[in-house]
Amino acid sequence: MSETLFDDAGAEAQRSQEPLPVRMRPRTLDEVAGQGHLLGAGSPLRRLVEDDAPMSLFLWGPPGTGKTTLASVVSQVTQRKFVELSAVSAGVKDVRSVIDEARRQLGMRGTRTLLFVDEVHRFSKTQQDALLPAVENRWVSFIGATTENPFFSVVSPLLSRSLLLTLESLTDDDVRAVLRQALADERGLNGAYRLSTDAESHVVRLAGGDARRALTYLEAAALVSGENAEVSVEDVERAVDRHAVHYDRSGDQHYDVVSAFIKSMRGSDPDAALHYLARMIEAGEDPRFIARRIVVHASEDVGMADPTALQVAMSAAQAVELVGLPEARINLAQAVIHIALAPKSNAVIGAIDSALSDVRNGRVGAVPAHLRDSHYRGASDLGHGAGYKYAHDYPGGVAAQQYAPDVVAGQEYYQPTTHGAERRYSEVLQRIRGVLRDGD
Repeated sequence: MSETLFDDAGAEAQRSQEPLPVRMRPRTLDEVAGQGHLLGAGSPLRRLVEDDAPMSLFLWGPPGTGKTTLASVVSQVTQRKFVELSAVSAGVKDVRSVIDEARRQLGMRGTRTLLFVDEVHRFSKTQQDALLPAVENRWVSFIGATTENPFFSVVSPLLSRSLLLTLESLTDDDVRAVLRQALADERGLNGAYRLSTDAESHVVRLAGGDARRALTYLEAAALVSGENAEVSVEDVERAVDRHAVHYDRSGDQHYDVVSAFIKSMRGSDPDAALHYLARMIEAGEDPRFIARRIVVHASEDVGMADPTALQVAMSAAQAVELVGLPEARINLAQAVIHIALAPKSNAVIGAIDSALSDVRNGRVGAVPAHLRDSHYRGASDLGHGAGYKYAHDYPGGVAAQQYAPDVVAGQEYYQPTTHGAERRYSEVLQRIRGVLRDGD
């Protein structure tokens, strides 16, 4: 009896030394924060778990969204032995060793294994191929976690045999729920501390949708607070060495900072634009929102004056999805600097808005007969396509003919500036319009 009591006490002491995120790791699917689209009643994942079925899954999502946690919960609920490999350090030999041991355990004792590979996108093609026999023959249940698009980083044979589940960043409410659970739960801080409202908001902002980071910050702030039962903003700042940014993502600060950010890029001030970018990042603004604003203004404020601005902005947006913060801050900064320093033109937005205005005001007209579809039977009887001039048969690839409906013929929506590359497009457009007018 004394030995049993000693073992229990030792296990409890060991658990108390574990980091808060480890102690608070969910034990059931219902305890997993967020991901309601994956864990709802009747969802594929829940059905697999409830039916205790063999599985091969890829979990794709940003850091801190619970990929490792979800794999661990699945192994516990289905009573499978949990074996974790990191694609950063494991090789083909390690993969085959785990699979061989899983086959032995399955054959000798009926023990099933769940093999979890973290950062599976780092595995080479050969390493991924080594997983195929185990997946096909169900020697293991396999879960691979990745922050990168599996369609680019995972071999097709393995991906086609697996269910792809996309995890989303936790919402602010999800992170708050995680913090409050940790404050109250006996596995966590067991009611010994409470967070002030401002401190909770600060931790949520700093966490950026990452539950693990939120719990790490909470534990550090509680330690800093000492004997004070209430953890303050100042405690969080001292523990994390990050000052609170006064920024309400649903209030005036959000709109004011975003407005200043956009106007600084438009005004060609990269330093001011970077300042506002930093404020948004530090305040926990969704990086995808920032990327979307940059993409919009690459066309709205630069447009054809530097057509590469949109390419840079789109690349930064893709980097946000594939890499995530904090690394993607560099890509966002590059795009911001590019757009701020690029020659400016609002001719693109002016052109489309002018065209939309005509359409909305009823200036639509009939499509000219020579431009209408002539591929179906009877089209020629209606005169469709008659007289159409194939542009490639004419000098410069431009044929003198009318393209717009009569009601807007002669309308010049696009009014290029002489800024940057748009000067060249302006000259080209003048020549083209001259040729086209001859066909009116």
